Amino acid sequence: MLNSEIVGQNLPRLRRYARALAGNQASGDAYVAAALEALVADPTILQNADNSIIALYQTFSKIWNSVDQMADRTVEGETAPDRYLEKISPLPRQAFLLVALEEFSEADAAAILAVAAPEIARLVAESGKELAEQIATDVLIIEDEALIAMDLEGLVQSLGHNVVGIATTHTEAVAKALATRPGLILADIRLADDSSGLEAVNELLQSFEVPVIFITAYPEQLLTGRRPEPTFLITKPFRPAMVAAVVSQALFFERHAKPIEARGNRR
Repeated sequence: MLNSEIVGQNLPRLRRYARALAGNQASGDAYVAAALEALVADPTILQNADNSIIALYQTFSKIWNSVDQMADRTVEGETAPDRYLEKISPLPRQAFLLVALEEFSEADAAAILAVAAPEIARLVAESGKELAEQIATDVLIIEDEALIAMDLEGLVQSLGHNVVGIATTHTEAVAKALATRPGLILADIRLADDSSGLEAVNELLQSFEVPVIFITAYPEQLLTGRRPEPTFLITKPFRPAMVAAVVSQALFFERHAKPIEARGNRR
């Protein structure tokens, strides 16, 4: 396969990873661009690799880790990610995102970061602890399937967060959100009594801003191709590690949700 084909097929995925590390797409893309320049300068990096995807991420990681992430920081205009980056170790965070968000095996993540394979599990655990210390918050779950709601409740509590309620209908979701003002919402879009979690989220966002993660079996009803799109979207059935990674990412960067327009009818 040509280098251009390898890069083209994996570029969206690499940009997602870069965005998670940098805190915004523009900054992440700058590192991606530098990695692509390195690949153009030395085409053999991908051509001679046993696994071209790992080689692509290795190239990006070498560039990311060669730059002092805090060197050009200024107090003026400082964002929440800037503040968190002062306290969260870079390598554990990379390991966490590679395994939980990008779904690399621990062995592949170790190859990307050039560390011993057993070290990845330790780095991932360390990252989870460091993140929890910085971003623990109250969470509202909007989900009408009891078993799924219980799974999500146990998961977010294991990450160090506090579940302030579980809502199963539009009306209940809005009432509990306004009463508790959670720091994060996990929302399905199809709820009991044929109501909509999406409509509930859009209604409560008129009163206060909060990051929202949509967890749904019907992502096509959210991904309309028009802006705004949901910043955080997980498809059912979900992997606990994926939910953990996205929860941490949503809180880490404090991206506030904006009203989303659904595609078509809910049923």
